[in-house]
Amino acid sequence: MMNAETTERAVVIGAGTMGRGISQVLAMSGIEATLVDLDNQVLEAAYKGILAALDKGVDRGKLDEQQRGETLSRISTATNLSESLDGVQVVIEAVPESLDLKQKIFAQLGELLGPDVLLATNTSSLPISKIASAARHPERVTGMHFFNPVHIMKLVEVVSAEQSSELAVATSVALARRMGKEPITVKDSPGFASSRLGLVIGLEAIRMLESGVASAEDIDKAMTLGYGFPMGPLKLTDLVGLDVRLKIAEYLAKEVGAHFDPPELLRTMVAAGRLGKKSGQGFYDW
Repeated sequence: MMNAETTERAVVIGAGTMGRGISQVLAMSGIEATLVDLDNQVLEAAYKGILAALDKGVDRGKLDEQQRGETLSRISTATNLSESLDGVQVVIEAVPESLDLKQKIFAQLGELLGPDVLLATNTSSLPISKIASAARHPERVTGMHFFNPVHIMKLVEVVSAEQSSELAVATSVALARRMGKEPITVKDSPGFASSRLGLVIGLEAIRMLESGVASAEDIDKAMTLGYGFPMGPLKLTDLVGLDVRLKIAEYLAKEVGAHFDPPELLRTMVAAGRLGKKSGQGFYDW
């Protein structure tokens, strides 16, 4: 039976920025976490990223050397998913935002794992119900939408699919709390709560920059100093990835309305490879 408090072993699929952050926080909460990716180089980079984040935590007095060592001891990496699932109680998928890819993964998980294993997707906008439909026992599937950087940001959106059982949702909420997060529960709808609200602000900030209202720095400063945002919308877009935001905007424009139509500046920057922090250049130079 699903139980967040007795969970000892988890698998995270996808070793990008979100996957490595989720693995780190799972390990910090006392859960053994295996980070799975097909690319060994991506796994090596993810492990180095986790190590750097933990070292920074020690430097800042957020954790001590013993906690750092215990966290690292709970993290492992693998390239073979099926060989990594023995004894697992929770699987969190954090691969790129492709419905087909996620459905293939959940179909595979449904074949390999029993009905008591919680399956969660970290998608920020794709329909959880469609992802769940690919798995056997779709009632154990939920959305768990984390925020970047995972080890710092407190919010987790727990998304209830049409098929999600009350137990799966409750377990996801309890798991988020065990990881030191503040969960909210939302129904499966395009963009959930956070992506819709955050994207509206981000797209309007891009339109303002496009039309010369103010510089990127001053637009961001308006929101950090005037509204108490921890980070301005343009800097946040750089952190999330301009390509990721473009894909979400295109999806929400189709599903929700034209006010999510991407600005031409966003399309132009993505086409030019200016994707934000991961490419070294976006609205800011990194």
